[in-house]
Amino acid sequence: MPSNDRRWMQLALSLGARGLGFVAPNPAVGCVIIRDGRVLGRGWTQPSGRPHAETMALAQAGECKGATAYVSLEPCAHTGKTPPCANALIKAGIARVVCPIADPDPRVSGKGFAMLRAAGIAVDIGLMAPEARKANAGFLFTKEQSRPFITLKLAASLDGRIATATGESRWITGAVSRRYVHMLRATHDAVMIGRGTAEADDPMLDIRDLGLSHANPTRVVLDSDLALSHTCRLAQTAPLTPLWMCHCAGAKGLENWGKTAATLIETPINPSGLNLKTLLETLSTRGLTRILVEGGGQLAASLISAKLVDRLEVFHAGLLLGASSTPALAALPAKSLAEFPRFTHIETKTLGNDTLTIWE
Repeated sequence: MPSNDRRWMQLALSLGARGLGFVAPNPAVGCVIIRDGRVLGRGWTQPSGRPHAETMALAQAGECKGATAYVSLEPCAHTGKTPPCANALIKAGIARVVCPIADPDPRVSGKGFAMLRAAGIAVDIGLMAPEARKANAGFLFTKEQSRPFITLKLAASLDGRIATATGESRWITGAVSRRYVHMLRATHDAVMIGRGTAEADDPMLDIRDLGLSHANPTRVVLDSDLALSHTCRLAQTAPLTPLWMCHCAGAKGLENWGKTAATLIETPINPSGLNLKTLLETLSTRGLTRILVEGGGQLAASLISAKLVDRLEVFHAGLLLGASSTPALAALPAKSLAEFPRFTHIETKTLGNDTLTIWE
C-alpha cells in the first residue's frame, strides 16, 4: 500500500472515536476521502448511529470521482433505515477503498467489499486491523461474543484501598482524575454499579464539567431484591437520564420501583447473585456495546471471577489507608497463583497527583 495510507487510516480511526458513547448499537466509524493528497471530505457516525460516516464524508466532499476512501469498518451493504454505504461510494465514483476489517454483522460481513469490487473499485483490507478492532471493540463484542465490552474502573490508595475503616471515600483521587472519569463515562454507553455503591454514595453517575451533559450514559444498577431506596437521586433523575435496575424474580422492592421511571430488568440468579453473563447478554440485546463499571469491590470481584473484564483503568492516589480500610476488590475464589487473571499493561498516565494505569 502507498506509504501515506497509514496516515489517512489513522485519521479515519480518530474521527470514528468521536462517536464512542453516542452511536450504540451501531459501530463508531470514521471515513476520510482523499484525492491527490488532499482531504476532500471527512465524517464519522453521528449520534444515534445515523447518518453513517461514509455519508457524512461524501456530502462534505462533493465531486470525488477517482478518489480514495479510507473507512475504519467495512461499508454496510444492506438497506436499513438508510441506504447501503457501499452503494453511495460506488455512485460517487470512488476508485479505491482502504479498510482495516470486515463487519461481523451477518447482513454486511464481506458483502460490502464484494459490492465494491463488483463495481470495479479497488479494495485493500487489513491496514491497521488491530487498531480498528480496539477502536470498535464494543460493537465487535456484541456480534462475536453476544455481550458488551467491559471497562472496570478502580480508584484506590497506594495500598489498594477505596474507603477508610469508617466508610469515608470522598475523595481518594484528585479533581483531574475525577474529570478523566467523566470523560470515560462519555465514551461508554452505560455506567454500572452495585447496590452497595448506590447506597453508600447516592451517586448521579452523570457527566459534569465537560459540556457533555446531553451525553449522560444509561445508569445500570445491580440490585437483586431492589432494596435500594426508590427515592434515591438515581430514581429521582430517571425521567431525564435512563436508569436500568437489574433484579431477580420476585424482588421485594418491585412494587416501589414499579412506580418510578426506572426500567426494571429481571435477571436469573446463581449461587453468588445475579447471573452476570446472562445479564450482559441481555444488556447487549438492549443496545449497549460499552459499559464502564465503577464499583464496588464485590461487583468488580464477581466480574473478574467470571472473566468478564476486558479493560482495567486503575487510579492510584498518593496516600496509604492501611489494612483496616476497605479493599478495592472483594475476595476472589481461592486458586493457585497461575490461575489468577493476569492483564497486559497498555499505558501509564499522570493525572495531577494521581497515577492511572491501563490494562487489557
